[in-house]
Amino acid sequence: MKNHFAIAKEELGFYGFENTSLQNLLAVLIGPKANPVVTGQLSSLGVKRLSSLSKEELLQYEGIGETTADRIIACIGLAGLLNKFKFEEGYIVRSPEDAAKYMSDLSTLDQEHFEILFLNSKNLVIGRKTIFKGSLNASIVHPREIFREAVKLSAASIIAGHNHPNGDPFPSREDIEVTKRLSEAGKLVGIDLLDHIIIGHSGNFTSLKEKGYC
Repeated sequence: MKNHFAIAKEELGFYGFENTSLQNLLAVLIGPKANPVVTGQLSSLGVKRLSSLSKEELLQYEGIGETTADRIIACIGLAGLLNKFKFEEGYIVRSPEDAAKYMSDLSTLDQEHFEILFLNSKNLVIGRKTIFKGSLNASIVHPREIFREAVKLSAASIIAGHNHPNGDPFPSREDIEVTKRLSEAGKLVGIDLLDHIIIGHSGNFTSLKEKGYC
């Protein structure tokens, strides 16, 4: 009789990773000792919650040892990197929708990440940098550091973006203050802030450019 790992591996080979279950992916990742009860518990958390588990939390599940926990964390990390850099070179931002799509990976994060996209004169993305992680506060956003990086990359403009972990992209007072501060600084150095995109869940986003704040 086939074990959980063998069945999951067979289904993965037949359906492909895009059409199989998270439980099957976990079973293949864990290996021959995969327990259907444990993979069922982990998969029931959903991708977002699973990706936020620490090594210590994973070790609480029966049958998950240090090697397996490290493997799961590494796999999730690799998936995050692939998602972050999935766009081919030559990605051009023509609209707020384009910017939101480029930064859509932020929607899966449980903590706020504030990022900057650097664009050339043709609105081609030439760089992306995480400025900080945590609740957005105008006092900790330093335009000097952001525009220093922009000058280093010879960027013609920038787009700011951050996520709201609660899924609601409605701008807060701090969001508006940061946007105005960056917009004013950009005008002084000749590098425009094209937009500030707030990423929510399920593809929802808010463009502060469209709201008239930059």
